[in-house]
Order: sequence, then structure tokens, then C-alpha cells
Amino acid sequence: MNVRNCRSCGSIFNYVSGPVTCPACREKLEKKFQEVKEYIRENKGVGIAEVAEACDVDPGQIRQWLREERLELAEDSAIQLACESCGRAIRSGRFCEKCNANMTRNLQDILNEGRKQQTKPVRNSSDSAKMRFLK
Repeated sequence: MNVRNCRSCGSIFNYVSGPVTCPACREKLEKKFQEVKEYIRENKGVGIAEVAEACDVDPGQIRQWLREERLELAEDSAIQLACESCGRAIRSGRFCEKCNANMTRNLQDILNEGRKQQTKPVRNSSDSAKMRFLK
């Protein structure tokens, strides 16, 4: 059993996976998320500071939801997120499409290289000239 203290309220709970928050705090946070999402839907073009103040949510939490791609900035928004790799402006997430594609391609190349090395038979140079007999 994995028992931990909630990072939000400090209560003890049985930790399974994900963020280290108790089920009650996780539920409160999800309600706040729904409230923020509804506020943004009703008030298009609002900034993070205004949403945070109106919904009584930490601006850092709103940025986290943007990074997790749970929220997305409007195309005409004055707020811009920056790609963590190249710095290009993005609407949500951590990386722009180009950097995401590059990372995916690099990972595929690494995986393919590993597969090629596994399939090559290992031979000793002294074994290649010997004749084999079955008994």
C-alpha cells in the first residue's frame, strides 16, 4: 500500500498514480477546470490573469492546463505560449508541430536502429571457414 500526503490539503490518502493529490482535491480541481472552461467559452478573448481572478484559480494552474492541452488559446489571443524547444508561439501543449515531428522522427530512428542491431547475427571470423557435421 502506497500512502502519501496530499500536496494540496496535506491529508493522508492511498496513492495509486498521477498527481499527488487526494481524490477530494482532485475532484475540486476538476470542478475548477470546468468553471474556467465555461468562463472562457462565455468570455472570448480573456487573458489568463482575468480568468484566474474571476474563477479564483492560480494563473500557474491555468498555464498547466494549457501545457497539458486541456485548454487551448484562441488564434487571435494576445497571450502566447512558447515552444519549449525552439521558442515559436503555440496555442497549447509544450512543443510546436515541427519540433513534435522532429522528436517523433528521432525516436523512430533510434527504435529502428535498435531493431537492426538485434536482428544481425553475430559471427566469429574463425567460424565462417569451418565445415559443420551433423551427428
